[in-house]
Amino acid sequence: MALTNTTITSWKLQEIVAHSSNVSSLVLGKASGRLLATGGEDCRVNIWAVSKPNCIMSLTGHTSPVECIQFNSSEERVVAGSQSGSLRLWDLEAAKILRTLMGHKASVCSLDFHPMGEYLASGSVDSNIKGHTQPVHCLAFSPDGKWLASASDDSTIKLWDLIAGKMITEFTSHTSAVNVVQFHPNEYLLASGSADRTVKLWDLEKFNMIGSSEGETGAVRSILFNPDGSCLYSGSENTLRVYGWEPDRCFDVVHVGWGKVSDLAISNNQMIAVSYSQNNVSWYVVDLSRVKKSGSVIQGLIQDKPIPAPTSALGTTLRRNYERPTTSCTGQEMKQSSEADRRSPEGERRSPSSEDEKEDKESSAEITNPEDYKEIFQPHSVISRTPPKRTEPFPAPLEHSFSESVLEKPGPAVKIVTPVIDRAGQLKGPITSSTPVQRVEPTVIAAAPRPVAVVTTSVTSPSRPVVTTTKPKPSTGIILSARNEPIGLNAGDFLSHARNAKAGVMGDEEALAQIRKGHDTMCVMLTSRYKNLDTVRSVWASGDVKTSLDSAVSMNDLSIVVDVLNILNLKPSLWKLDLCTSILPQIEDLLQSKYESYVQTGCISLKLILKRFWPLISDTLAAPPSVGVDITREERHQKCKACYKQLKNLSNVVKNRAEQVGRHGSTFKELQLLMAPLDC
Repeated sequence: MALTNTTITSWKLQEIVAHSSNVSSLVLGKASGRLLATGGEDCRVNIWAVSKPNCIMSLTGHTSPVECIQFNSSEERVVAGSQSGSLRLWDLEAAKILRTLMGHKASVCSLDFHPMGEYLASGSVDSNIKGHTQPVHCLAFSPDGKWLASASDDSTIKLWDLIAGKMITEFTSHTSAVNVVQFHPNEYLLASGSADRTVKLWDLEKFNMIGSSEGETGAVRSILFNPDGSCLYSGSENTLRVYGWEPDRCFDVVHVGWGKVSDLAISNNQMIAVSYSQNNVSWYVVDLSRVKKSGSVIQGLIQDKPIPAPTSALGTTLRRNYERPTTSCTGQEMKQSSEADRRSPEGERRSPSSEDEKEDKESSAEITNPEDYKEIFQPHSVISRTPPKRTEPFPAPLEHSFSESVLEKPGPAVKIVTPVIDRAGQLKGPITSSTPVQRVEPTVIAAAPRPVAVVTTSVTSPSRPVVTTTKPKPSTGIILSARNEPIGLNAGDFLSHARNAKAGVMGDEEALAQIRKGHDTMCVMLTSRYKNLDTVRSVWASGDVKTSLDSAVSMNDLSIVVDVLNILNLKPSLWKLDLCTSILPQIEDLLQSKYESYVQTGCISLKLILKRFWPLISDTLAAPPSVGVDITREERHQKCKACYKQLKNLSNVVKNRAEQVGRHGSTFKELQLLMAPLDC
């Protein structure tokens, strides 16, 4: 039986813990497809880069759960609406609050930026857009900025003329709440998706319905036109469908395990999709080059012959196209306004009240990942002498399929290529595993005082392929984070013996006993771990991080230490020199652990300590003795001396691990470079 690899159409890219409480809203940046904003019941807005495990920026100021978020077209600004009805607008480049708006009396549930202006539209449960009788769940500006479409739980879609300031028409064919609307990028067409499990298309010249889908697996939660306008993508529960119109047809159906998908974006001919459940957010990728986007459908079969759009005798499309401004004046005005906002401490505001100013002062934009922040949100006014870095498509995992052959015939060794991840967290090579997401095993303490995220990708892997035979023999005793078989359970115990031997039949009781082997021990271990974590959590809740870490260390259980470090590694601001003296001895044990996830956590903690505290340690030890008695300085000197001694011990461990060609070889080489000053 020969093993062949074929790339798959859709896969799960990553899963993170996005907030310390439930996620209540999220949105993808449509310009790049690589930026994500999440809002939570913890009243925060967190900014993420797709495929990178750490939060870039955390925006605070809301006092109630964040119910709706939206980026502007350039992804330089983000607005968030809360359950209390307030709106807050942040400038991501300047990392500051621009405006606080208090126009609604109830939860904000829809937002959209004008495509060419400095204003936005918001919809709410208070139904303040006149004409709707129930909450407005989606708003969309037309590409030319002249019209606004609003979709509501009252099953209607209303089209508004912004210049005339009145409603143009109302579409009423849906039989349930309308979740999403989107304008065609070029033509006078509007698409809508509803809880009635249909997608409908509307002609905006004749104001009538020209198409309606059937067969959706659930409520339509997301729709997206292809950038060239050739087809429409529809996201419902676990399914992506590709539609054409005039005549109605479904080109393709892709089954994706994304659950209730919340937003879609396109980048590098790949669809990026996100969904959330409780406080987890998951990214999915669909390779659009493997998705059918043209052809006719006859009795459910797709023909290869494409059907052209209706055309006139001159060969142009019959439907009218949007007229966009031909000059750059609007963009220049927007930029000037943007710069003025950044120079102003509170942004430009008409007659600001003292109450609004107080709220803005309480709002903040905390940069949690400076490196990614500079890379993504560096000011566009800075002159760059090199071309901007282009994003690469996410590599598709490979799926295995077996072709029939003679079983006894020996074949060549199977080459398995492991993922290669650079320092920025970008995958650089193919993945053969059918489940590319790798989760860190230790759990996250739920009582963390700030939003936390769990790293879901592996640490840097060696750039050379790892070749194994059909009977792999691991060269090390490392237990991987992601495994294809359980530990301590031998499948051979359930199989019959050799042909010549008398085949024994295992009874049900014997099989169950074999399966339950070690179950009681595992229950005792997990119960103990839970009690220990509960103890640490109670100390953590008091705000004393050092004491909670010391209590975790005193339990002589590395799994508890790893759980605490997984939080501390995500919040560098919590680290103090005191923590280093307590944790460095534990890192030595983690780096030599047989568990891959423990090694990962130890490497991340050591890297953080070296980057943040080595300059302080070296300067303190190199400084001349002070005159007189300075108790604080003496205590700091003793702590730095203890840290230096521990780092010297760790440098030997890192040096030995850097020499081996293994899964974490390049990570230890990077640590070795960071620890080079210790030998000076």
